[in-house]
Amino acid sequence: MGNILKIGIVGAGGIVRQRHLPGIMGSGLAEIVAVSNSTLGSGQKFCGEFTLKAEAIAHWQELVDRADIDIVWIGAAPFLHAPVTVAALLAGKHVFCQARMAGNLTDAKTMLEAARERPELVTMLCPPPHGLEIDAFVRNLLSYRIVGDLRSIRVSSRNGAFLDASQPAHWRQRSDISGQNIMALGIYVEVLERWFGPLSVESASGRVFVPERDGVQIKIPDALIVLASLQNGTPACLEFSGVHAGAPSDVLELAGTRGVLRVEMLTGRVTLESDGLTEDLIPPPEVIRPWSVEEDFLNAVANPGLSRPHPDFEDGFAYMQVIAAVWDRLNFGPRTDIP
Repeated sequence: MGNILKIGIVGAGGIVRQRHLPGIMGSGLAEIVAVSNSTLGSGQKFCGEFTLKAEAIAHWQELVDRADIDIVWIGAAPFLHAPVTVAALLAGKHVFCQARMAGNLTDAKTMLEAARERPELVTMLCPPPHGLEIDAFVRNLLSYRIVGDLRSIRVSSRNGAFLDASQPAHWRQRSDISGQNIMALGIYVEVLERWFGPLSVESASGRVFVPERDGVQIKIPDALIVLASLQNGTPACLEFSGVHAGAPSDVLELAGTRGVLRVEMLTGRVTLESDGLTEDLIPPPEVIRPWSVEEDFLNAVANPGLSRPHPDFEDGFAYMQVIAAVWDRLNFGPRTDIP
């Protein structure tokens, strides 16, 4: 491997353009040499706009097979994560994969096993930006027991993305593309498990209000409520809606014996309600974590002695287990893809 890492991108959509590309190009550690997008034309367009040195390739397998690529960067939708990851690891490439980890638990297990078989290769999943900058701050507040003994957790993630019944199916509504992932469920499970450990699903209720859009059958709920619990029995209620006509919100509330900590996940605002008063809690600059996901991954590849970045495939498999359990509860029957 040379001094500059060579990256091949599979799936160069909006998240790659807006978030990953600046991090890769600004790192000074890597360059993009090949791109395989949904069509050859769109791959050529991406290269023409962002990375003239890269070659557009018609099929992702051709990209994975190239000898000059060190890293396969997967920005494609969940249905492609497992096949591309496994092929890349077999070819000796490091893998960065956009979240969610996979379309279902079986695919996630396949990815995890492939990574375990090649421990010398760095694998990483993209973390959600929700609460990432203030992660250490919230952890510190919880370690100080700022709300006392935790008594309940409530997540509210609501928007109107799917309100218009005349719109065609969004890729997030299509199980052939997204698998069993439902709105922001996986994101919040990942965050909660990072802060509190494993979640157990007690029950789930979901509804598809528009079951067909332009001939596409919709099976992924656009409204969902999940009742879960932490290992110590603390209850958690997770509510998601893509058909909410009010102002969008992404809020996590942690209620304890001394107060309620409210975290606005997209804005980073943290408030504490206690004794009838509400105050803003301002994180000190030294605990703010700026977005450095791409550089963290690339540094780990370039320097094998460094600690591996998170979330890794073990973290991803953990949240995929919760997603699968929710899917079980929604479909009222045993899953056929249990590993």
